[in-house]
Amino acid sequence: MTRQILIIVLASFVLAQIATFATSIYLHRALAHRSLSLRPVAALLFRVALWLFTGQSQQQWVAVHRKHHTFADRDGDPHSPQLLGFWKVQLWNVYYYIREARKRHTVETFAPDLAPDRLERYVFAWGWTGLGLGTALVMLALGWWQGALAMLGHGTLYMFVLAPLINGLGHWWGGQNFQNTAYNSRVLAWLTGGESLHNNHHAFPRSPKFSVRRSELDPSWIAIRLLAAVRLVAIVGAPLRARSARQAADGA
Repeated sequence: MTRQILIIVLASFVLAQIATFATSIYLHRALAHRSLSLRPVAALLFRVALWLFTGQSQQQWVAVHRKHHTFADRDGDPHSPQLLGFWKVQLWNVYYYIREARKRHTVETFAPDLAPDRLERYVFAWGWTGLGLGTALVMLALGWWQGALAMLGHGTLYMFVLAPLINGLGHWWGGQNFQNTAYNSRVLAWLTGGESLHNNHHAFPRSPKFSVRRSELDPSWIAIRLLAAVRLVAIVGAPLRARSARQAADGA
């Protein structure tokens, strides 16, 4: 039983990390900010992973995120802890995301470039189908109850812990390299694919690399470099270095 519990916990963590990396690399850096260009096969793999383990719509996610940048911590921000309070965002982040994602005006205004293609309309738009298939595959690999618990653990960790901390803590408390309303958490960045280097990201949204100091780790950037080495990803935005980032900020 102890071994089975360990497998469930490990599987939950791995699945949450797959979803986190796919969100950070594909939805966030490639689609929302266009700092990466993915080969069709790489884009398809990321879309499949997100469909199986999150059920999210890429157009809706990008629209909500772009709106967040447009109105960061001001009226119009879909999930600002400065406006709503930290615990509301931490505990109800999924609700605020869904509420905003369902607004047709938000999607049409902030993500018109991601109008659904055939794959989106006939496959990936069916989010619950993707989650059901993903759960079935995990159950097939681990056993029915072990797989069900692993998916439950993954969903809890991804949707109710990591993602809310990026939005909540990332606009509430932490370190700052630059003057904006976001904050860095170097420790949390290890678990969120670098997303918790939020202050850096808000200072330079088009940078595909979120870390600017040697003491900061952006795990997604390591994955991006590996993908670029095998020509599955092309880096479009200029990765910022600590000195160039500081000079740019001082000159802004």
